Amino acid sequence: MKPVVDNVLQGCFATLLMEVAPHLGAEYSVGDVSVMGLMLFMSAEEYDRAAEVRTEDNSEMRSIFAEAASQIEDAGLRRRLSDASDIRDTSLRISALDSVNDALKTVLIDLQTYLEGQSGDWAAHMERRIWKHLSDSAERRKLPYPTM
Repeated sequence: MKPVVDNVLQGCFATLLMEVAPHLGAEYSVGDVSVMGLMLFMSAEEYDRAAEVRTEDNSEMRSIFAEAASQIEDAGLRRRLSDASDIRDTSLRISALDSVNDALKTVLIDLQTYLEGQSGDWAAHMERRIWKHLSDSAERRKLPYPTM
């Protein structure tokens, strides 16, 4: 048997919500079981999309760094941007993707800090790219709420 994790989690969610919760007497227990079921539902969605979300985030940040590296006057930051734009996702394991994502986010913060001290169209353009990336990243991570 090959378990399909998101199906297993969604099945547990449905069982808790539709079969277990209605038979519990204490209001607190019903709420507790319902929250656990909701967490299972959301975990199933996260399981299904986790690698895609992280690889898209990482790819976008590398693209931002590649563009910014050619315009940055600070040699140290320019080198870090160039190095970060070359980092590749070597594994699809979530822990490995998260590790790369964390490293890239550190560079992104440094780039944004640098840009806030700059003026001109180029700096404003790069700040807009960063804000768009952050908005898109948050949208990708938005968890669904089950419809009943």
